[in-house]
Amino acid sequence: MPEKAIEAVLEQAAERFMALPGVAGVGQGECDGEPCIQVLVAESTPELLKRIPPEIEGYPVAMAETGEFRALDGE
Repeated sequence: MPEKAIEAVLEQAAERFMALPGVAGVGQGECDGEPCIQVLVAESTPELLKRIPPEIEGYPVAMAETGEFRALDGE
């Protein structure tokens, strides 16, 4: 069982993940009914697969390919 709350782990890891090229977002999710850290990427690449660990401090990390986010035109 993880020692820290997932919110604390996510807060510490988010900045590190967001600094990686291709990462579009980071958040808390659910994996197999348990809390997990979700890393949203524009495109899954071998480099990102190497740099994003499968777990952090007892919480699983799931990578989801989302494409790039962009703001909608306000018109």
